[in-house]
Amino acid sequence: MNPPVLLLIFNRPDLTEAVMERIRQAEPEQLFIGADGPRPGHNEDKRRCVSAREVATAVDWDCDVRTLFRDQNLGCKEAVESAITWFFQQVDSGIILEDDCRPDPSFFPYCAELLARHAEDDRIFTISGNNFQDGKQRTESSYYFSRYMHCWGWATWARAWEHYRPQLKHWEQVKTQNWLNQIFESRRSARYWTKIFNRVEADEVDSWAYIWQYHIWLQSGLNILPEQNLVENIGFGGEATHTTSSKTGCLAESIEMPLNHPPFIIRHRKADRYTQKNNFESTFLERLTQKIRRIATE
Repeated sequence: MNPPVLLLIFNRPDLTEAVMERIRQAEPEQLFIGADGPRPGHNEDKRRCVSAREVATAVDWDCDVRTLFRDQNLGCKEAVESAITWFFQQVDSGIILEDDCRPDPSFFPYCAELLARHAEDDRIFTISGNNFQDGKQRTESSYYFSRYMHCWGWATWARAWEHYRPQLKHWEQVKTQNWLNQIFESRRSARYWTKIFNRVEADEVDSWAYIWQYHIWLQSGLNILPEQNLVENIGFGGEATHTTSSKTGCLAESIEMPLNHPPFIIRHRKADRYTQKNNFESTFLERLTQKIRRIATE
């Protein structure tokens, strides 16, 4: 298999070129490109959006290229979710990469093998290229199963994306009946995600990823995470929407092929506890601390 690839771009041609370099090595037979439009009041956006689109469509291998280029800016949430929906109206499965997510070459065969292996397994919702376990080897296999969806380079099926909705379906019922307490071992974690989803519901967060994670949980879905991090986020910095710090997002490593598959499909609770504590709750506390410090120095 050589799965179709959806590349999501905006106004960063330099980052787009870095990701295109890796896509070019993989030579997918189908490349879909979704591009958000320039923002009002940002004079450089139009030129940079055009430049990014030129980079993304510079395909020099035998490939069916399809584009969804927006004239107006839809924002992070609507631009991404509508492009993924457009993608899965035309293919049954595929890989999704944003313009700042540079994968290791092994990411593509990794996704291909798992897309084929779990095509009919409704329990599995996504295949991520991310590992945020800070070097901790969780299993003797090539990957493990998690409640968490990481989207710095991932793959899924149209059958899974059918569960996505632009809003948090049944959120008031889930919240009032404390259903998040059934998902998490910790009430603290349930409170954390309740706050996140309340902000999403109030349109305070322009993100599709939280909404996708929520709908995966509504279906008790599992996600595949590799034992090595396969995708580096190269978009950290002032121009980013969410990853605005100056650090990089985990260096990409190579995974050995063919994959060593787990003998069973059971969520790795210890790894998930580490993810919740170190990728979500501590990150939130760090942001809160930074905000308090800024207010104190003003």
